[in-house]
Amino acid sequence: MGQFAVIGLGNFGFYLATHLYRKGHEVMAVDRDQDKVQQIKDDVTQAVVADATDRKALEALGIQGMDAAVVSIGSTLDASILVTLNLKEMGMERVLAKAISEPHGRILERLGVSEVLFPEKDTAINLAERLDNPYLLDFFPLVEGYNLMEMAPPKAFIGKALKDLDLINRYGVQVVAVKELVPDKLNIIPTGNFVLKDSDIMILLGPSDALEKLREKNP
Repeated sequence: MGQFAVIGLGNFGFYLATHLYRKGHEVMAVDRDQDKVQQIKDDVTQAVVADATDRKALEALGIQGMDAAVVSIGSTLDASILVTLNLKEMGMERVLAKAISEPHGRILERLGVSEVLFPEKDTAINLAERLDNPYLLDFFPLVEGYNLMEMAPPKAFIGKALKDLDLINRYGVQVVAVKELVPDKLNIIPTGNFVLKDSDIMILLGPSDALEKLREKNP
């Protein structure tokens, strides 16, 4: 279970915070609009009315001790930038921030965010891919309870071939790709003879509960 702060409760922030909470995480939702905070208070761990551009107010919330903070303020650039700057100066290591334009995103990158989010752009690209390739992408929405997940190999998997791990029969999980960092290479549908290294990243497809079991093997 993780601890996350979502700052800014527009549509993106609201759905992000409530979904994380439903996944079993501790979620603090922050906005200076009391109506938005009131609307979400029963669907997160803690809902707080606060002006996150005020560093002292932000520090008082204890966000710097959480696993990650998401700045989902998109309508006001100066507020988004100031909140992000506050979080980084407070020592927050993992900060993700929503951007509404490429220049906004570049500023956020300069501030050292872990990831810049473009919700509208990403949704549009995803829709374009679905329209372009309906056979592949119409399939996934119908398979409820399945997910794709990236995961570093657990220690017990290092040095073993995929055929020996037999994840498909043991967990019902398929290794659809392996990202190698050394050398920098993406192996699509690797053979059973592929041997996992500690620098590899597995891309897995399978039932959500089975993927969660595998994740628990790799804390």
